[in-house]
Amino acid sequence: MHNDPLWFHAFLAVHITAGMLCLVLAPLVLAVTKGGSQHRRWGRVYFWSMGLLAGTALPMALFRPVLFLAMIAILSFYLTFSGYRVLRLKSLASGGNAGAIDWIAAILTFLTCACLAGFALLRPDWVQHMGVVAVVLGTIGMHGAAADMYRFWRKPTQQMFWLFVHFEKFIASYIAIWTAFSVATLSRIFHYAGLAIWLWPMLVGVPAIVATVFYYKHKYPSAGSRNVSPLRV
Repeated sequence: MHNDPLWFHAFLAVHITAGMLCLVLAPLVLAVTKGGSQHRRWGRVYFWSMGLLAGTALPMALFRPVLFLAMIAILSFYLTFSGYRVLRLKSLASGGNAGAIDWIAAILTFLTCACLAGFALLRPDWVQHMGVVAVVLGTIGMHGAAADMYRFWRKPTQQMFWLFVHFEKFIASYIAIWTAFSVATLSRIFHYAGLAIWLWPMLVGVPAIVATVFYYKHKYPSAGSRNVSPLRV
């Protein structure tokens, strides 16, 4: 660590700062009025903080090299990117089309996650012998990217599909932040980095996603119709 180049230390400082910002900002974004100016403002700050987080993690992971973390950086940012971009893709429900950037990002993420899961099974040394964790995260990433591509191809029938995808992806990105925080801190405190350290944020976060989507589907019962959305995000 002490022999790392100066740029690595600079990237690490930015990475840690961005990560702490994300940990604080996500609850704030969820707490303020949805669609309000504060929600949009802090949501954008969260998005760019996640961009810095992944943008610094990727070159550091490749420098080490730690391929597993490089792939996780791509997956983590895609969750945020997809959750942000879906706000620009509301027209899919009325016949609009996804942009080239959406297709490229989804395909890249799908291939990255396929490699993550595949390497864990075929070349475990390439992904630091992360085993079950790599397979689980890779499978989740492939499913998410494939669901997005299917949505681009077969247009959604729900007018407010974007609202549910927005919450799903942003909360999933927050799960990724807590996973990284858990591994970086709890593993040092308890001197243990097994499955529990990696997967407990998912076990807590996935029910939170289900509950949030359930709540908003019942709050806006007309979400399945072609009516104009009552909520702006």
